[in-house]
Amino acid sequence: MATAPGGSAVSANKAELIAIADAVAKEKLIDRAIVIEAMEDAIQRAARARYGAENDIRAKLDPQSGDLRLWRVVEVVEAVDDYFKQVNLKEAQKLQAGAVVGDYIVDPLPPIEFGHIAAQAAKQVIFQKVRDAERERQFEEFKDRVGEIITGVVKRVEFGHVVVDLGRAEGVIRRDAQIPREVVRVNDRIRSLILNVRRENRGPQIFLSRAHPDFMKKLFAQEVPEIYDGIIEIKAAARDPGSRAKIGVISHDSSIDPVGACVGMKGSRVQAVVQEMQGEKIDIIPWSPDTATFVVNALQPASVSRVVIDEEEDRIEVVVPDDQLSLAIGRRGQNVRLASQLTGKAIDILTEADASEKRQKEFVERSEMFQNELDVDETLAQLLVAEGFGALEEVAYVEVDEIASIEGFDDDLAAELQNRATEALDRREEANRTLRRELGVEDALAAMPHLTEAMLVTLGKAGIKTLDDLADLATDELVQKKRQEPRRRADAENKRPDSRGEGRTEDKGGVLAEYGLSEDQGNEIIMAARAHWFEDEEAAPAAEGEDA
Repeated sequence: MATAPGGSAVSANKAELIAIADAVAKEKLIDRAIVIEAMEDAIQRAARARYGAENDIRAKLDPQSGDLRLWRVVEVVEAVDDYFKQVNLKEAQKLQAGAVVGDYIVDPLPPIEFGHIAAQAAKQVIFQKVRDAERERQFEEFKDRVGEIITGVVKRVEFGHVVVDLGRAEGVIRRDAQIPREVVRVNDRIRSLILNVRRENRGPQIFLSRAHPDFMKKLFAQEVPEIYDGIIEIKAAARDPGSRAKIGVISHDSSIDPVGACVGMKGSRVQAVVQEMQGEKIDIIPWSPDTATFVVNALQPASVSRVVIDEEEDRIEVVVPDDQLSLAIGRRGQNVRLASQLTGKAIDILTEADASEKRQKEFVERSEMFQNELDVDETLAQLLVAEGFGALEEVAYVEVDEIASIEGFDDDLAAELQNRATEALDRREEANRTLRRELGVEDALAAMPHLTEAMLVTLGKAGIKTLDDLADLATDELVQKKRQEPRRRADAENKRPDSRGEGRTEDKGGVLAEYGLSEDQGNEIIMAARAHWFEDEEAAPAAEGEDA
């Protein structure tokens, strides 16, 4: 291929072109080469508008001297099909001596004068390319700064969203990421957390937040050198923006008190954070790896009598003295809600009287169940419950010695109770099997791993009766545990949050949530139900082969 020719210079001031490129690159903080490339593209488009868009026209602007060259590229062929991009051998040799078929040669073009329309089109091309380059530069600059605190100036407020000038870009604090009731005015300096940076068609979108718990963490890191240095760590944080917050801290140096270090001399450190967060009250709590201890700390300033942890349900029951109930729950349930967010556990608050009533109710229910299922008297049933037995399975499958060790029991009585418990479980299973069949649940489902007849009854009541019905479910639809999320609701009778912590709305969870199946077990059940799909797919090609 031949080299580019000297070409004719387009009528333009060389120094002016270079000066424009330098000014745009400096103003937009983008590479000068990108601006030069945008100018070349604009000149090429203007030339194509003059000579015909079908031509393959190239332009080259020397970034140092400002010389601008313009030419057309054509291919040497034997028979011309495209007169704009091809030339026969005879004409080619006029342009370039020694040209042969297959060569690409250049045809120098005379200078062009930019008319008004061409100049406007060139200007739009340059602006668009510069704008694209500027957007890419902004995205590259901010994409790795997510999680940092940045200071900007409020540029405008639109529909409740605050647009912040960050110097080289704009960020937005959406309404839900602002501190409630905070007054923000144009030209105010404001600090916020870079929450997310997304590349979108209209340019990179930088989302900021002043309500996120990480904003509070980063403020503490700025005010407390021990946190910045990693000696003290904020293990958990929860916020009710503009009102109250809790943080759990731990010290990796036994000689440094994490709470005292965060508070500072006469509260100077924590007050600096409080002022930035518009007076938001902050409880600084010692973090503990022991869940019960951390929950007790998290419910401060309320005192706690005892904590009962339900590992299966991932819930915590906290018993407090009667006079501490309102303090533990907090105004509109705020204290228990923040403690729940901080610990990552659902927390139920009970008074001593509530706990006693609950234990008594459970004791009576379990005693009656053992009386009916094991056909024993009330005293014996109560002895079993008092020793911690709460279900037939526990009686049927523990070691005989464990039952026999109960005062007044012997090996014969223990063996008899186990036999009766096993028979009761068999009766219960048979009753569930009958009910399952009445519901129309296929026997094929009974062959699935981990599923009991009681589970099959639950599936049948939910309309899941065939292998295909079960196979269509996702794992979380089958076994995801129920969750109870707090909601703000005062008790209708006493005008305060209810005794279990402010009222809760329950997430239904998976169909079999109440049975405590793990995610791995759920996956195994679903895959076993889908196995026949793959068998059918393998059988189909084989049948087609036999027919052939």
